[in-house]
Amino acid sequence: MMLSGGAHEGQRLLSPKTVDFMMRNHLPDGRDMAAMGQPIWSETSYDGIGFGLGGAVVLDPVKAQTITSAGEYHWGGAASTFFWIDPVEELYVVFLTQLLPSSTYPIRRELRTRVYQALVG
Repeated sequence: MMLSGGAHEGQRLLSPKTVDFMMRNHLPDGRDMAAMGQPIWSETSYDGIGFGLGGAVVLDPVKAQTITSAGEYHWGGAASTFFWIDPVEELYVVFLTQLLPSSTYPIRRELRTRVYQALVG
């Protein structure tokens, strides 16, 4: 639904403008989350990662040290669950697992790396 600009199977749930607004960085002065404080519950730093409405937004993949596209929208849970939406690649991934705490092993980073390495075209 987010990749389709707010519609799913012909049913409109959100306007395209709302989806676009949600997936933009809303932190003051365009800052990233690293500039806002220390990541207490995360296995990664927040360099190059902003925050939209309901999820994180990749501002700069190089600064974030993550293989992805600028504009990727994502969020993860305490048990290493994770989803991301990449509008550039027209890709979404939902990953459900029960690895506690999420800092035990960088499984999210490895999953993302493997997915992007498999893309051709």
